[in-house]
Amino acid sequence: METIKIKQVRSRIKCPAVQKRTLDALGLRKIGQVVEHQATPQILGMVTKVRHLVSIVD
Repeated sequence: METIKIKQVRSRIKCPAVQKRTLDALGLRKIGQVVEHQATPQILGMVTKVRHLVSIVD
């Protein structure tokens, strides 16, 4: 399965608790942090929920 790198680019301050928990589940804690995950439908759905806070890195 293909892997994707996800980078947090915006702050989680003033975000709803659901979005903060999604960032935690992705393993993102700080701005600029990059994590690598398998491109499963579950992970892609989580990225979609917080797409305004993260970006996909090549």
